[in-house]
Amino acid sequence: MTAPGAPLEEAWVALGREALGDGAPGNGAPGHSGQVMLELHGKGGLLPSPYALEEIAVAAVSAMLLSAAELAEARGGPRPQPSLDRTHVALAFASEGTLRTEHALPAGFAPLSRFARTSDGYIRLHANYPHHRAALLRALGDPPEERALETIRGHKAEDLESAIVTAGGAAAAARSAAEWLEHPQGRVEAGLGLLDFEAGESETSRLTAPGPLPCSGLRVLDFTRVIAGPVGTRMLAALGAEVLRVDPPAMPELELHVLDGCVGKRSALLDARVNTGHDTLERLLADADVLVQGYRPGALTRLGLDAGALRERHPHLVTVTLSAWGETGPWAERRGFDSLVQAACGIARACGGEEEPGALPVQALDHASGYLIAAAALRGLADRALTGRAGHARLALSRTATWVMRHATPLASMGPAVQIDPEDYLVTVSSPRGPLRCLGPPGSLDGEALAWPRGVSAPGSDPPRWQSV
Repeated sequence: MTAPGAPLEEAWVALGREALGDGAPGNGAPGHSGQVMLELHGKGGLLPSPYALEEIAVAAVSAMLLSAAELAEARGGPRPQPSLDRTHVALAFASEGTLRTEHALPAGFAPLSRFARTSDGYIRLHANYPHHRAALLRALGDPPEERALETIRGHKAEDLESAIVTAGGAAAAARSAAEWLEHPQGRVEAGLGLLDFEAGESETSRLTAPGPLPCSGLRVLDFTRVIAGPVGTRMLAALGAEVLRVDPPAMPELELHVLDGCVGKRSALLDARVNTGHDTLERLLADADVLVQGYRPGALTRLGLDAGALRERHPHLVTVTLSAWGETGPWAERRGFDSLVQAACGIARACGGEEEPGALPVQALDHASGYLIAAAALRGLADRALTGRAGHARLALSRTATWVMRHATPLASMGPAVQIDPEDYLVTVSSPRGPLRCLGPPGSLDGEALAWPRGVSAPGSDPPRWQSV
């Protein structure tokens, strides 16, 4: 059985910090600095799976809260005492399923976003976005959607995976863990840690005074979509940052992801491919403290948003980059989502029955990666406050999957997430749909629960500029 503090220890060390020693959450013991690290309470056992999923979830959120406390101290303020409720964490890892509005919300997955039987196994499809659905059908020869599953039965899983990706879609053959380790991308992943974190190369004079929250007065430019990146940036908003999400005009987001991922933020549209848009982007970057981006490696290079170009033009900027499959290996530029990574790396096989693959009870790769994104940004800001050098981090859903799989439980227990009424953890905010009941951010600092600073803005309803300039 995995020791309760082991996942947190691994996350903390991956962030470049010293081992926590005896200060793992849950025991009330002091860490290596002599301070109580984190108070942990609440009911556990809500995320059954063949992995120590709850410990992973608690570790990811704890790493974020501990990094927030560290940043507050690095900026010259008192170090707050973080605390965390296990029940709140489990609900937070299913936040998109806890949303409540007057009228029913759309389903999280489209009909073709599912496992499909092939001639030699199973493939996981992703068709939530119209262009991905069109690519999937195109790879199948454009059959009517109702006949797609029948058509898939005539193809081998890996052949179809390749055809869908070539057509511009997203899919993953369901592999076992052993098969993934022998796959060219799996071999690359096996040699990587949970995340990469490195210090900046140039010193910056960017100084910010402490405020009531660890990120008060700081600005975060959010170039992320779907779940993982938005989870990380919404938590930075709850910690006091001004977060501006920027989307290209031609890429509308799904409503469910807007309501879940855009709480606490402002939302702007910007076409950086045109001169006026690129100039606006440069002004935003010059005044930002953090850039979080979740596009495929290389996708933003032509806009000058690759790591090297950014460090040269904006050495003050903390950068955090998320991808599905990492930045090396044959799949580095491939599209990917939580469900596809689970299928490719063996998690789906471990969660399924003797025949059909299954899935974790929540989209844990997305959510765990999201809280690690926030932790990495906070760590980079703390480094900048202490040394003048802005830190940089790289994460991938596939690397988070490897972390989860390292913590298998000896007696696999699988089933849906334990049902619990989220009402006590819901708050009401404004949204394009009217009043929205959504989960409040997990965690407290010095006994004060974190809160969303604003509701959900309609996509593109804010100008692309900082309010606090």
